[in-house]
Amino acid sequence: MDVKQVLSFIKIEHTLFSLPFVLIGYILAHNEFVATDTSGAFSWIAADLLWILLAAVGARGLAMGLNRIIDRNVDAENPRTAGRHLASGTMSMTTAWTLCGVFLVMLLGSAAMLNQVALLMSWLPVSVFVVYPFLKRYTWLCHFWLGLCLGLAPAGAWVAVAADHLGWAAVTGGDWYPSVFFIALGVALWIAAFDLNYARMDIESDRANGIKSFPAQFGDAVTTRTSVQLTLVWFACFAISNPMSEIYFLASAAMMSVANIIVIVRREQWVDFQTTLFRASMLTGWILLASIVAMDPMQASS
Repeated sequence: MDVKQVLSFIKIEHTLFSLPFVLIGYILAHNEFVATDTSGAFSWIAADLLWILLAAVGARGLAMGLNRIIDRNVDAENPRTAGRHLASGTMSMTTAWTLCGVFLVMLLGSAAMLNQVALLMSWLPVSVFVVYPFLKRYTWLCHFWLGLCLGLAPAGAWVAVAADHLGWAAVTGGDWYPSVFFIALGVALWIAAFDLNYARMDIESDRANGIKSFPAQFGDAVTTRTSVQLTLVWFACFAISNPMSEIYFLASAAMMSVANIIVIVRREQWVDFQTTLFRASMLTGWILLASIVAMDPMQASS
């Protein structure tokens, strides 16, 4: 087993979806609870950031590893996924479980380095990760559950910083509302919309193997309409989460427009619709992150 095989197994490129929102959650908490420096601009490079990023990588690796293990038989029946490591036999179950153990230790160890609240709340993402692969066998709501998995990213990063100052009130209090709540909800709906379109590739296989994906249950036309509706709602969530920032609002509006144009107008015209949608969706978080980073100096000088 080499590094390239491990990165391929956990699809490291998909980490680019959650990472910007981890950073957004961190920045929001740091800006709220950590003092500014003498220049008035926020100095948001701190030791906690390292542990938050390591926890995020551990969580992402654990989630993908569990998904691959639990879905190995389903993957083997799908022509698109039959070549995956466990389905094809190029990786042993022992290796897969070992990797999951390493990622779990990375998550728990990083959480422990942050604070007690972060460590004791680690059960939540782990539980959500375990449920997801089974849920797709019973309900099309699995796409929204996947959204929940990634929606925990900004919320978890915010709690990790806020708990240093609020303790358990970071979870039980209301300081996370509205900004963190609506960002997390927006991420959940954004990922659900993406996953609805991603599942279009497997409609026939899902129907044959009893996988309850939304496209397999409701068809192509309904999937398109629902994707557009979810995109409009996640845009509203992102806009509500920070109503004072025009840059952030415009960035959210721009990426909402791009996503819907791809799904409505160009879905049948691009040779590789999935690759185009993946790249546009991946950029969404990074553009929103850039708008928040750009916003801080403006707010500090106003």
